Amino acid sequence: MPYKLVEPKPGRSPHYRVRGTEFGVYLDRSAQTGDRRKARELLAAWRDEAHRLALSGAGAPAGRLTFAEAAISYMQSGRSRLFLAPLIAHFGETPVDAIGQAALDEAAAVLGPDRKPQTNNRLVYTPTLAILKHSGFRPIVARPPAPKAGRVVYLGQDEAFALLDAATATDARLGALMTFLLYCGPRLSEALRLQWRDVDLEARSAVIGITKNGLPIAVNLPTIVVTAMANLDRTKKRVFGLAKHGRLYAMLTTAEKRSGVALPPGSAFHVLRHTHAVWRRRQTGADTSALVATGLWKSHNAARVYEHFDVSEESRKSDLLPTPKRVKPVRKAK
Repeated sequence: MPYKLVEPKPGRSPHYRVRGTEFGVYLDRSAQTGDRRKARELLAAWRDEAHRLALSGAGAPAGRLTFAEAAISYMQSGRSRLFLAPLIAHFGETPVDAIGQAALDEAAAVLGPDRKPQTNNRLVYTPTLAILKHSGFRPIVARPPAPKAGRVVYLGQDEAFALLDAATATDARLGALMTFLLYCGPRLSEALRLQWRDVDLEARSAVIGITKNGLPIAVNLPTIVVTAMANLDRTKKRVFGLAKHGRLYAMLTTAEKRSGVALPPGSAFHVLRHTHAVWRRRQTGADTSALVATGLWKSHNAARVYEHFDVSEESRKSDLLPTPKRVKPVRKAK
Protein backbone atom coordinates (compact mmCIF):
# COMPACT_ATOMS: atom_id res chain seq x y z
CA MET A 1 0.00 0.00 0.00
CA PRO A 2 1.53 3.39 -1.02
CA TYR A 3 2.35 5.96 1.63
CA LYS A 4 -0.73 7.86 2.77
CA LEU A 5 -1.70 10.35 5.43
CA VAL A 6 -3.66 9.09 8.39
CA GLU A 7 -5.91 11.76 9.87
CA PRO A 8 -5.34 12.93 13.48
CA LYS A 9 -7.56 11.14 16.00
CA PRO A 10 -9.30 13.49 18.46
CA GLY A 11 -8.48 12.57 22.03
CA ARG A 12 -5.54 10.39 20.98
CA SER A 13 -3.15 12.37 18.80
CA PRO A 14 -3.36 15.82 17.17
CA HIS A 15 -0.79 14.83 14.52
CA TYR A 16 -0.97 13.26 11.09
CA ARG A 17 0.76 9.92 10.52
CA VAL A 18 2.34 8.54 7.38
CA ARG A 19 1.63 4.87 6.85
CA GLY A 20 2.27 2.43 4.04
CA THR A 21 4.98 0.61 2.06
CA GLU A 22 6.89 1.93 -0.94
CA PHE A 23 10.14 0.67 -2.48
CA GLY A 24 10.20 -2.08 0.14
CA VAL A 25 10.23 0.39 3.04
CA TYR A 26 7.35 0.24 5.52
CA LEU A 27 6.41 3.42 7.38
CA ASP A 28 4.11 4.11 10.30
CA ARG A 29 5.47 7.37 11.64
CA SER A 30 4.06 10.48 13.18
CA ALA A 31 4.52 13.63 11.12
CA GLN A 32 4.56 15.57 14.41
CA THR A 33 2.26 18.20 12.92
CA GLY A 34 -1.45 18.84 12.58
CA ASP A 35 -0.91 20.92 9.44
CA ARG A 36 -1.97 18.83 6.44
CA ARG A 37 0.27 20.71 3.98
CA LYS A 38 3.39 20.17 6.10
CA ALA A 39 2.45 16.52 6.62
CA ARG A 40 2.18 16.03 2.85
CA GLU A 41 5.59 17.60 2.40
CA LEU A 42 7.06 15.14 4.89
CA LEU A 43 5.34 12.27 3.10
CA ALA A 44 6.94 13.32 -0.18
CA ALA A 45 10.36 13.68 1.46
CA TRP A 46 10.15 10.22 3.02
CA ARG A 47 9.05 8.74 -0.29
CA ASP A 48 12.06 10.33 -2.05
CA GLU A 49 14.40 9.00 0.66
CA ALA A 50 12.97 5.49 0.36
CA HIS A 51 13.36 5.64 -3.45
CA ARG A 52 16.94 6.89 -3.23
CA LEU A 53 17.98 4.23 -0.73
CA ALA A 54 16.23 1.52 -2.70
CA LEU A 55 18.19 2.51 -5.85
CA SER A 56 21.46 2.56 -3.91
CA GLY A 57 20.74 -0.83 -2.35
CA ALA A 58 21.81 0.54 1.02
CA GLY A 59 18.54 -0.15 2.76
CA ALA A 60 16.49 2.38 4.62
CA PRO A 61 17.30 2.46 8.32
CA ALA A 62 15.69 5.88 8.77
CA GLY A 63 12.43 4.59 7.35
CA ARG A 64 12.24 1.39 9.37
CA LEU A 65 9.62 1.48 12.06
CA THR A 66 11.03 0.79 15.51
CA PHE A 67 9.29 -1.31 18.13
CA ALA A 68 8.99 1.71 20.41
CA GLU A 69 7.25 3.69 17.66
CA ALA A 70 5.00 0.74 16.87
CA ALA A 71 4.08 0.35 20.54
CA ILE A 72 3.17 4.04 20.80
CA SER A 73 0.97 3.74 17.72
CA TYR A 74 -0.61 0.62 19.21
CA MET A 75 -1.45 2.37 22.49
CA GLN A 76 -2.67 5.52 20.75
CA SER A 77 -5.15 3.38 18.84
CA GLY A 78 -6.80 2.55 22.15
CA ARG A 79 -5.28 -0.89 22.70
CA SER A 80 -4.31 -2.21 26.12
CA ARG A 81 -1.06 -1.00 27.69
CA LEU A 82 -0.90 -4.05 29.97
CA PHE A 83 2.50 -5.83 29.98
CA LEU A 84 4.00 -3.40 27.41
CA ALA A 85 6.53 -1.47 29.54
CA PRO A 86 9.10 -4.32 29.85
CA LEU A 87 8.76 -5.10 26.14
CA ILE A 88 9.33 -1.49 25.10
CA ALA A 89 12.38 -1.32 27.38
CA HIS A 90 13.72 -4.56 25.89
CA PHE A 91 13.10 -4.06 22.17
CA GLY A 92 13.31 -0.24 22.14
CA GLU A 93 14.72 0.94 18.81
CA THR A 94 14.77 -2.54 17.27
CA PRO A 95 13.10 -2.37 13.84
CA VAL A 96 9.83 -4.29 13.87
CA ASP A 97 10.77 -6.15 10.71
CA ALA A 98 13.79 -7.57 12.59
CA ILE A 99 11.68 -9.16 15.30
CA GLY A 100 11.06 -12.82 14.59
CA GLN A 101 11.34 -16.17 16.31
CA ALA A 102 14.88 -15.68 17.60
CA ALA A 103 14.21 -12.18 18.95
CA LEU A 104 11.04 -13.28 20.72
CA ASP A 105 12.69 -16.35 22.23
CA GLU A 106 15.55 -14.18 23.47
CA ALA A 107 13.11 -11.66 24.99
CA ALA A 108 11.31 -14.45 26.83
CA ALA A 109 14.62 -15.79 28.15
CA VAL A 110 15.77 -12.35 29.34
CA LEU A 111 12.48 -11.04 30.76
CA GLY A 112 11.23 -14.28 32.27
CA PRO A 113 13.96 -16.89 32.65
CA ASP A 114 12.12 -18.68 35.45
CA ARG A 115 8.60 -18.32 34.14
CA LYS A 116 6.41 -21.11 32.93
CA PRO A 117 6.01 -21.30 29.12
CA GLN A 118 2.36 -20.24 29.30
CA THR A 119 3.33 -17.17 31.35
CA ASN A 120 5.91 -16.04 28.80
CA ASN A 121 3.34 -16.68 26.11
CA ARG A 122 0.96 -14.26 27.84
CA LEU A 123 3.53 -11.62 28.86
CA VAL A 124 5.93 -11.66 25.88
CA TYR A 125 4.69 -13.42 22.76
CA THR A 126 1.05 -12.32 22.73
CA PRO A 127 1.54 -8.54 23.27
CA THR A 128 4.60 -8.37 21.01
CA LEU A 129 2.84 -10.13 18.15
CA ALA A 130 -0.21 -7.90 18.66
CA ILE A 131 1.98 -4.82 18.18
CA LEU A 132 3.66 -6.30 15.11
CA LYS A 133 0.28 -7.18 13.62
CA HIS A 134 -0.96 -3.64 14.27
CA SER A 135 2.07 -2.38 12.34
CA GLY A 136 1.42 -4.64 9.36
CA PHE A 137 3.91 -7.39 10.13
CA ARG A 138 2.90 -11.00 10.68
CA PRO A 139 6.03 -13.04 11.35
CA ILE A 140 5.61 -16.79 11.52
CA VAL A 141 6.39 -17.59 15.14
CA ALA A 142 6.03 -20.76 17.16
CA ARG A 143 4.70 -19.96 20.60
CA PRO A 144 5.72 -21.88 23.74
CA PRO A 145 3.87 -25.20 23.88
CA ALA A 146 0.70 -25.15 25.93
CA PRO A 147 0.97 -27.27 29.08
CA LYS A 148 -0.93 -30.48 29.23
CA ALA A 149 -4.10 -30.22 31.23
CA GLY A 150 -3.27 -31.23 34.76
CA ARG A 151 -5.49 -32.67 37.42
CA VAL A 152 -7.37 -30.00 39.37
CA VAL A 153 -6.78 -30.53 43.07
CA TYR A 154 -8.87 -29.05 45.86
CA LEU A 155 -9.33 -29.39 49.59
CA GLY A 156 -12.10 -31.08 51.54
CA GLN A 157 -13.78 -29.03 54.25
CA ASP A 158 -11.91 -30.62 57.15
CA GLU A 159 -8.57 -30.19 55.35
CA ALA A 160 -9.26 -26.55 54.53
CA PHE A 161 -10.38 -25.65 58.05
CA ALA A 162 -7.37 -27.37 59.60
CA LEU A 163 -5.02 -25.57 57.21
CA LEU A 164 -6.56 -22.16 57.94
CA ASP A 165 -6.27 -22.72 61.70
CA ALA A 166 -2.63 -23.72 61.34
CA ALA A 167 -1.90 -20.76 59.06
CA THR A 168 -3.39 -18.33 61.60
CA ALA A 169 -1.35 -19.94 64.37
CA THR A 170 1.78 -19.54 62.22
CA ASP A 171 1.16 -15.88 61.39
CA ALA A 172 -2.07 -13.86 61.54
CA ARG A 173 -1.24 -12.31 58.16
CA LEU A 174 -0.85 -15.74 56.58
CA GLY A 175 -4.13 -16.90 58.07
CA ALA A 176 -5.99 -13.83 56.79
CA LEU A 177 -4.40 -14.15 53.35
CA MET A 178 -5.34 -17.81 52.99
CA THR A 179 -8.86 -17.16 54.29
CA PHE A 180 -9.23 -14.42 51.67
CA LEU A 181 -7.92 -16.73 48.93
CA LEU A 182 -10.29 -19.54 49.90
CA TYR A 183 -13.49 -17.53 50.31
CA CYS A 184 -12.93 -14.85 47.65
CA GLY A 185 -11.10 -16.86 44.98
CA PRO A 186 -8.43 -14.48 43.59
CA ARG A 187 -4.94 -15.45 42.48
CA LEU A 188 -2.13 -15.10 45.01
CA SER A 189 -0.49 -12.12 43.26
CA GLU A 190 -3.83 -10.29 43.10
CA ALA A 191 -4.43 -10.79 46.83
CA LEU A 192 -0.91 -9.67 47.78
CA ARG A 193 -1.43 -6.38 45.89
CA LEU A 194 -4.70 -5.61 47.70
CA GLN A 195 -4.58 -2.23 49.49
CA TRP A 196 -6.63 -0.99 52.43
CA ARG A 197 -8.02 1.88 50.35
CA ASP A 198 -9.79 -0.74 48.25
CA VAL A 199 -11.34 -2.55 51.23
CA ASP A 200 -14.55 -1.69 53.06
CA LEU A 201 -15.00 -4.06 56.00
CA GLU A 202 -18.31 -2.49 57.01
CA ALA A 203 -19.75 -3.03 53.54
CA ARG A 204 -18.01 -6.42 53.42
CA SER A 205 -16.48 -5.74 50.01
CA ALA A 206 -13.12 -5.25 48.34
CA VAL A 207 -11.99 -4.22 44.88
CA ILE A 208 -9.11 -6.18 43.42
CA GLY A 209 -7.25 -3.82 41.09
CA ILE A 210 -5.61 -4.97 37.90
CA THR A 211 -6.10 -8.71 37.62
CA LYS A 212 -4.63 -11.27 35.25
CA ASN A 213 -7.71 -10.65 33.11
CA GLY A 214 -6.78 -6.97 32.82
CA LEU A 215 -9.83 -5.64 34.66
CA PRO A 216 -10.60 -4.82 38.31
CA ILE A 217 -13.23 -6.90 40.06
CA ALA A 218 -15.29 -6.41 43.23
CA VAL A 219 -15.56 -9.32 45.65
CA ASN A 220 -17.82 -10.00 48.60
CA LEU A 221 -16.14 -10.55 51.96
CA PRO A 222 -17.86 -13.30 53.94
CA THR A 223 -17.95 -12.86 57.72
CA ILE A 224 -15.02 -15.23 58.24
CA VAL A 225 -12.88 -13.06 55.94
CA VAL A 226 -13.92 -9.80 57.61
CA THR A 227 -13.03 -11.26 61.00
CA ALA A 228 -9.60 -12.39 59.81
CA MET A 229 -8.80 -9.06 58.12
CA ALA A 230 -10.03 -6.96 61.06
CA ASN A 231 -7.06 -8.15 63.10
CA LEU A 232 -4.48 -6.88 60.62
CA ASP A 233 -2.44 -3.66 60.80
CA ARG A 234 -4.33 -0.98 58.88
CA THR A 235 -1.46 1.52 59.02
CA LYS A 236 0.25 -0.44 56.27
CA LYS A 237 -0.48 0.28 52.62
CA ARG A 238 -1.07 -3.32 51.62
CA VAL A 239 -3.61 -5.39 53.48
CA PHE A 240 -1.64 -8.55 54.10
CA GLY A 241 1.86 -7.04 54.32
CA LEU A 242 3.43 -10.05 52.65
CA ALA A 243 5.34 -10.51 49.41
CA LYS A 244 5.73 -13.44 47.06
CA HIS A 245 9.11 -14.75 48.15
CA GLY A 246 10.74 -17.67 49.90
CA ARG A 247 9.65 -16.63 53.38
CA LEU A 248 5.99 -16.74 52.41
CA TYR A 249 6.32 -20.29 51.11
CA ALA A 250 8.29 -21.29 54.21
CA MET A 251 5.36 -20.07 56.31
CA LEU A 252 3.00 -22.16 54.19
CA THR A 253 5.18 -25.23 54.74
CA THR A 254 5.02 -24.63 58.50
CA ALA A 255 1.23 -24.41 58.33
CA GLU A 256 1.09 -27.66 56.36
CA LYS A 257 3.14 -29.48 58.99
CA ARG A 258 1.04 -28.07 61.84
CA SER A 259 -2.24 -29.02 60.20
CA GLY A 260 -1.14 -32.41 58.91
CA VAL A 261 -2.45 -31.43 55.47
CA ALA A 262 -0.02 -32.19 52.65
CA LEU A 263 -0.66 -30.02 49.61
CA PRO A 264 -0.03 -31.66 46.22
CA PRO A 265 3.37 -30.77 44.71
CA GLY A 266 3.25 -27.56 42.69
CA SER A 267 -0.17 -26.48 43.96
CA ALA A 268 0.78 -24.24 46.92
CA PHE A 269 -1.62 -21.32 47.36
CA HIS A 270 -3.40 -21.96 44.05
CA VAL A 271 -5.16 -24.98 45.57
CA LEU A 272 -7.30 -22.48 47.50
CA ARG A 273 -8.56 -20.92 44.28
CA HIS A 274 -9.47 -24.37 42.95
CA THR A 275 -11.18 -25.17 46.23
CA HIS A 276 -13.16 -21.93 46.02
CA ALA A 277 -14.44 -22.85 42.56
CA VAL A 278 -15.34 -26.43 43.50
CA TRP A 279 -17.13 -25.32 46.66
CA ARG A 280 -19.06 -22.68 44.70
CA ARG A 281 -20.30 -25.33 42.31
CA ARG A 282 -21.13 -27.92 44.96
CA GLN A 283 -22.42 -25.74 47.78
CA THR A 284 -24.16 -22.93 45.88
CA GLY A 285 -25.08 -24.67 42.62
CA ALA A 286 -23.02 -22.22 40.55
CA ASP A 287 -22.51 -23.34 36.96
CA THR A 288 -19.78 -22.27 34.54
CA SER A 289 -21.61 -19.07 33.59
CA ALA A 290 -21.93 -18.17 37.26
CA LEU A 291 -18.19 -18.61 37.80
CA VAL A 292 -17.46 -16.31 34.86
CA ALA A 293 -19.98 -13.78 36.20
CA THR A 294 -17.88 -13.37 39.37
CA GLY A 295 -15.11 -11.84 37.23
CA LEU A 296 -12.59 -14.28 38.68
CA TRP A 297 -12.50 -16.23 35.40
CA LYS A 298 -12.33 -14.41 32.09
CA SER A 299 -14.13 -16.91 29.88
CA HIS A 300 -16.29 -20.01 29.90
CA ASN A 301 -13.34 -21.94 28.54
CA ALA A 302 -11.23 -20.98 31.57
CA ALA A 303 -13.96 -21.90 34.07
CA ARG A 304 -15.06 -25.07 32.30
CA VAL A 305 -12.28 -27.06 33.96
CA TYR A 306 -14.46 -27.40 37.07
CA GLU A 307 -17.47 -28.89 35.28
CA HIS A 308 -16.35 -32.46 35.83
CA PHE A 309 -16.79 -32.04 39.59
CA ASP A 310 -20.57 -31.97 39.14
CA VAL A 311 -22.61 -35.17 39.03
CA SER A 312 -24.57 -34.77 35.79
CA GLU A 313 -28.21 -35.65 35.31
CA GLU A 314 -27.15 -38.45 33.00
CA SER A 315 -24.83 -39.82 35.65
CA ARG A 316 -27.66 -39.80 38.23
CA LYS A 317 -29.66 -42.11 35.98
CA SER A 318 -27.45 -44.95 37.20
CA ASP A 319 -29.92 -45.12 40.09
CA LEU A 320 -32.41 -46.56 37.60
CA LEU A 321 -30.27 -49.53 36.62
CA PRO A 322 -31.58 -52.97 37.70
CA THR A 323 -30.14 -54.58 40.80
CA PRO A 324 -30.50 -58.18 42.01
CA LYS A 325 -33.17 -58.94 44.58
CA ARG A 326 -31.76 -59.59 47.99
CA VAL A 327 -32.16 -63.28 48.98
CA LYS A 328 -32.85 -63.74 52.62
CA PRO A 329 -30.48 -66.19 54.30
CA VAL A 330 -32.04 -69.58 54.97
CA ARG A 331 -32.13 -70.59 58.60
CA LYS A 332 -30.96 -74.06 59.45
CA ALA A 333 -33.55 -76.38 61.02
CA LYS A 334 -33.02 -77.17 64.65
